[in-house]
Amino acid sequence: MNFRIVYSLFVSTVFSFVLAFGLIGCERHQAAPEFDQSELLPGGATTVARAPRASFEKPANNLPLELKPDFHAGKALANQPWVKAPTITKARDGLGPIYNARTCLMCHINGGKGFIPDDDTQALTGTLVRLSKTETDTQKADPKAGVIPHPVYGDQIQSQSISLAHQLRHSQPQLKHDVAPEAYVHINWIWQTFTYPDGTQIQLRKPELDFRYLGYGPLDKEGESQTLIGLRVAPAIHGMGLLELIKQSDLTALADEHDANQDGISGRLNWVWDAETQSMAYGRFGLKANKASLAHTVAGAFTNDVGITNRLVPEQPCSQFQTACLKGPHGNDDNGVDIKGQPQAQVELPDHLLTLVIDFNRNLAPVASRMKENTLKSKNNSDSEDEHLHGRELFYKVGCHSCHNPSFVTGQSNAFPHLSQQTIWPYTDLLLHDMGPELSDNRPDFLATGAEWRTPPLWGVGLRTEVNGSTALLHDGRAKTIEEAILWHGGEASQVKNAFINLSKTERTQLINFVNTL
Repeated sequence: MNFRIVYSLFVSTVFSFVLAFGLIGCERHQAAPEFDQSELLPGGATTVARAPRASFEKPANNLPLELKPDFHAGKALANQPWVKAPTITKARDGLGPIYNARTCLMCHINGGKGFIPDDDTQALTGTLVRLSKTETDTQKADPKAGVIPHPVYGDQIQSQSISLAHQLRHSQPQLKHDVAPEAYVHINWIWQTFTYPDGTQIQLRKPELDFRYLGYGPLDKEGESQTLIGLRVAPAIHGMGLLELIKQSDLTALADEHDANQDGISGRLNWVWDAETQSMAYGRFGLKANKASLAHTVAGAFTNDVGITNRLVPEQPCSQFQTACLKGPHGNDDNGVDIKGQPQAQVELPDHLLTLVIDFNRNLAPVASRMKENTLKSKNNSDSEDEHLHGRELFYKVGCHSCHNPSFVTGQSNAFPHLSQQTIWPYTDLLLHDMGPELSDNRPDFLATGAEWRTPPLWGVGLRTEVNGSTALLHDGRAKTIEEAILWHGGEASQVKNAFINLSKTERTQLINFVNTL
């Protein structure tokens, strides 16, 4: 064969191979799609205005008039402080005996994110500490729990109790409790410096937990360290009804567990127990996507965080070793009835009240984007609008959209037609992604590994301080800004983070400012 022909074929083949690999490897680094005016209404027709002040406790803008009384009744229940039983009123007694908060919205103030202390002088309140034990060949995780609970402390530390000694905060070591809180947990922050290629430096922090006054003995036997510990800051709760209506087929289509398209992103679904349907299902709620339904999410929070039992989660979080807790007073109404009018004993929150709170959560609305209504690619844009558009371009260019999938159309629901067929912009794929060793708590949850976390929605993230003053980002609140959160990304997100840190300082600011408009 002629040498020139052979050489030409060789070059052509190599070029095609390189081009193919270039397209595969750079698939995430794509140009932003044309701006769509629907981006200004992240919750579709449910979207509410920011004015006069942003709040994530507002009802969907298109909530039918006949459903508004139930919404406000559910909101009142979510805000009401529960009290120790027994009391004259049976409508709000049954707190604890051990718990984390007196109300649902004590952790989600104004529907927003929770808080985390900035030093070790204040114990955690509202921020949760998850526990479990390492799995062995002889002991596997309960398929309905997803973890092996700590034999004494269960799968969550309850840092409050109905004990008068606790309420008055007397000196803990010298005072006997009738029902002791499980522990007071403080945080020591470990600081480190990150330096950009351009020389810019930023301080990053990560938490180290300090357990004080463990009420029921040490977490591990002397010489052992088998307890897995995870810190959890309460997420914002707006738009959950819309997220529940995203079609499962759309999420499944985004999953790429074995990275078949070789873009470095391998999001996958969690497979979890759903107490509502009494079956296994794909998870989409919770920081590790360990809850399949909104109903199970709310019911679990009532029992584990407030100590208010219900049909879906009927057992108090007291272990067999916590006898005072097991014998503690409760608010069970033996004459209660469930939502169908059938007798329902031995739970503190009957179905009709639980349903009110679930539907309150379901109908919480996303807030309108802070990009201007006339934001289009035109010569008439103001400097700030141009900056937001450039930040939007960079969001796609570096690959943030690979996990923070911008948009979905919700499915059809006969029960909630006002939430149906809405074009929404939550910026999440609700999938698990390996975020690397720095963000790992080494604590598996159903199929999720310690390093895997569900992609958090970004809608409203720039309003968090306006909503309630919280600056806590990521699962453990270590990041106080969008920039810090990006810099903690690792694992699957490493290439995206590297693309971000290699932007100019101006471009990094533009991308961050765009995220803050969502």
